[in-house]
Amino acid sequence: MQNHFPLWKNGLILIILVVASIYALPNLYGDDPSVQVSSSSTPLAQAQVKQIEDHVKQAGLNSKSVEYTNGQALLRFENTNDQLKAADVLRDKMGNDATVALNLAPATPAWLNAFGAKPMYLGLDLRGGVHFLLEVDMEAAIKQAQERYTDDVRTALRTAKVHYVSVGRDKDRIKVQLKSAEEVEAATQAINKDLSSLKFESVENLNELILTIPEVEQREIKKFALTQNITTLRNRVNELGVAEPVIQQQGDNRIVVQLPGVQDTARAKDILGTTATLEYRLVDVEHDVQKAVQGRVPIGSRLYYEKNGNPILLDSRVIVTGDQIVDASSGLDQNNSPAVFITLNGVGAKKMGKVTQESIGKPMAVVFIEYKIKTREVNGEKLRIKEKVEKVISVATIRDAFSKRFQTTGLDNPQEARNLALLLRAGALAAPVDIIEERTIGPSLGQDNINQGMNSVIVGFVVVMVFMVFYYKVFGLVANFALTFNLVLIISLLSLLQATLTLPGIAGIVLTIGMAVDANVLINERIREEINNGNTPQASIFAGYEKAFGTIFDSNITTLLVALILFGFGTGPVKGFAVTLSIGILSSMFTAIMGSRMLINWIYGNRRVEKLSI
Repeated sequence: MQNHFPLWKNGLILIILVVASIYALPNLYGDDPSVQVSSSSTPLAQAQVKQIEDHVKQAGLNSKSVEYTNGQALLRFENTNDQLKAADVLRDKMGNDATVALNLAPATPAWLNAFGAKPMYLGLDLRGGVHFLLEVDMEAAIKQAQERYTDDVRTALRTAKVHYVSVGRDKDRIKVQLKSAEEVEAATQAINKDLSSLKFESVENLNELILTIPEVEQREIKKFALTQNITTLRNRVNELGVAEPVIQQQGDNRIVVQLPGVQDTARAKDILGTTATLEYRLVDVEHDVQKAVQGRVPIGSRLYYEKNGNPILLDSRVIVTGDQIVDASSGLDQNNSPAVFITLNGVGAKKMGKVTQESIGKPMAVVFIEYKIKTREVNGEKLRIKEKVEKVISVATIRDAFSKRFQTTGLDNPQEARNLALLLRAGALAAPVDIIEERTIGPSLGQDNINQGMNSVIVGFVVVMVFMVFYYKVFGLVANFALTFNLVLIISLLSLLQATLTLPGIAGIVLTIGMAVDANVLINERIREEINNGNTPQASIFAGYEKAFGTIFDSNITTLLVALILFGFGTGPVKGFAVTLSIGILSSMFTAIMGSRMLINWIYGNRRVEKLSI
């Protein structure tokens, strides 16, 4: 009997080994400490990148390279000290015009990038990453609720034909000024009919009604704002493609966001902290806009400015807001200009259809609203100040009644359209959030964990290899090649899947090595048994592999089932452990049964053998 694989099977195993080695290689090159510079408004120009490079050189720092991609600059450095100094210099020099963020850029060579080979993600406990602590602006949530109630009260009074002078917010209350005391009873009935949850306060003026939102409802509004913001942030992080993020509530008004292995921290910060939404309003064409600019804004209208700085008067009533948008995508309109295609929910579509049907021939404006955090120096101290930015991005004449899906144009460039679509698709934040703490987990802490984890793998690996060679001689040496092949295969699969490796994941790899050794021990012991029973060396090899297969398969398949259950019901680190364990089991079965047998066939297969070295 001769043991040998057909040519195609040997070729297939060798191809898998070569491909696995190529895709595992990027993990050996590590990361470069780097600084990423981007602008929140428009992409950086080449001239600005040169200016950034000059700022760094003038500070006496040398960057390894400066890359310019997608309107962002990425400066790589030799060490973290230069990285931190460069970030401080650029923050001072660039001010609020740009976002400067610390980053870790893969140092993968270009020839490996050409194959699409990338290093696997490392979790926050290994690689480091970004930790954000966000605070939800609960006052803004209450204020938004009051504004919604103000519009609803106005609508209720108009529907009931109650004559009023004004309806508006007064601090934390809603004040209704009626034309006469006789209207008070009718107004009270109209409000009680449609807005029964509002609470009436006593007033001295007989022509006034003072309304407040009850404490119970205010607590519900705050609770909803926090829950809605967590959901929205999770959607936005998913859009960023971050693997295994952590998004958790902390206290009554804070949210923790951890983004392990994130590459584009500047963009992550921009997307997470931005509260962007749209409002559709009719244009007020009856009043003089110049008088409004001079301070005489007519009742029922609001003064806005277009992107070119021209003033425009809009109706104070909002037709549709961002929370009624269920989907948004970017693209080009019929004039090849950037556009965002919007789909409304049922309520929004009904309201939009009714208003546009009644206003054909009238202009309608789209207002883009964004909350930004600016850092300003006041009396020598840097203060974070929140600003609400409102600008009219589009004014168009209504030609026909809108349906559930329509488009918004007037955007400056495709990138702005993509960002707006992403923010709208991910959902508007129920209340603005402020990033009150930002920590970049540096490579030092992560590197310590990596070193400790790798040391445990290496020590376990070396001990096993020495034992195998000592106890099984040539067959032990072959088993060691199979173990090495197994480790390369696991790393390459994790890299190909772009899975996230954490400390529990390393534990899964160590456990896998132990199970792979078990498989080789089973095969070798079977072969010994066959030799002891008087079989020839070739027959012993054949019988050893064939008989051990069933046992190896049974033991591994049960462990694989457990790993799949862990993945299905576990979260975070448990899932990471389950992923590496599942991949390790499959790869160890392949290398122990196929890989080691191919090597044994090469050594003993096609020749007459008197004795096996086992």
